[in-house]
Amino acid sequence: MSHKRLLIPGPTETPADILQQQTRRLIGHRGADYTELYVGIIDKLGKYFESQQNRTVLTASGTIWMDITARNLVKKKALAGVCGAFSKRMYQTIGDAGKEVDPLNVEWGKAHKPEDVLQALAQDDYDTIALVHNETSTGVRNPIEEIGKAIKKEYPDIMFVVDAVSSAGGDYLVPEKLNSDLMFMSTQKCFAVPPGLSMAFYSDAALERAETITGRGHYTDLLAIHKYWLKKQQNPTTPNISLMYALSYQLDRMLAEGPQARYERHKSMAEYTRNWARKKMQMFPEPGYESVTVSTIANTLGKNIGDLNKELGKRDYQIANGYGDLKEKTFRIGHMGEWTLPEIKSLLWHIDDIWGE
Repeated sequence: MSHKRLLIPGPTETPADILQQQTRRLIGHRGADYTELYVGIIDKLGKYFESQQNRTVLTASGTIWMDITARNLVKKKALAGVCGAFSKRMYQTIGDAGKEVDPLNVEWGKAHKPEDVLQALAQDDYDTIALVHNETSTGVRNPIEEIGKAIKKEYPDIMFVVDAVSSAGGDYLVPEKLNSDLMFMSTQKCFAVPPGLSMAFYSDAALERAETITGRGHYTDLLAIHKYWLKKQQNPTTPNISLMYALSYQLDRMLAEGPQARYERHKSMAEYTRNWARKKMQMFPEPGYESVTVSTIANTLGKNIGDLNKELGKRDYQIANGYGDLKEKTFRIGHMGEWTLPEIKSLLWHIDDIWGE
């Protein structure tokens, strides 16, 4: 069976040498060999993201950090920015955990602005705010650094949570510059590692908040995760060792490229895709707030995206239709991870060829 090259918003294509790391023999997760592996990963994450914040890697998808947010950081009431399907998931998750939460809604395709966030925070006594940086359903990139700066200036005690699942490792992010108390991400997006691990940076203030909250759960207890790291430099529960090998190897590759160069490569792919789209249709996000890792394109020509993907599949490519209510109204091209500009140009040539343009 032929392989379709994944240019979807995740999982993205994983190079063979990264996949190969998963075939290494297992080691005990309570021994010195694993400690060396895990400490190396934690150190590499700090170097790549230029951060001194606390950090961890969990065997779970990024969604677990929405539960951790609800169970560890929300004391009484949270505000959750909703600008698409995945930011809506954060809002729903906090509510599902039994915590009080209000949505900060914007029209899909629009971004959250600092002034709107501050205005919303002034309406109630919120102790936590959660925002997605890169909304893959709409292709919107929220100005998270400006928002974080504004929040901490006016509300220094509010916990600021950033979902960077589909941007970290492709976009340029430094937790301290974001003023985030929790920034989390997953392996299957810009890291170009198979799904199954999520990583997070968390502040000392987040730990202090967690100490005041009961019902943190077991697997989701941030304090337990942190204390086990301090005691053993390991995970409190069994990790996916094979994926840890792959992540460690990929972090070496990412450090060799460098965070700024990696960002510039992603930016060049995004800009080329946007220019291509604007000549034929239009971008779905409002101008100036487009993602650098996934382009969501408005299907203003009324093309059949399902048929397009079938034809692309015959050429060993796969893109993504619009998400949920945006199906066929939009389509999405994921240019994240290890893709390069020449490869994006090749994909777009094939789309033009299929459409006879």
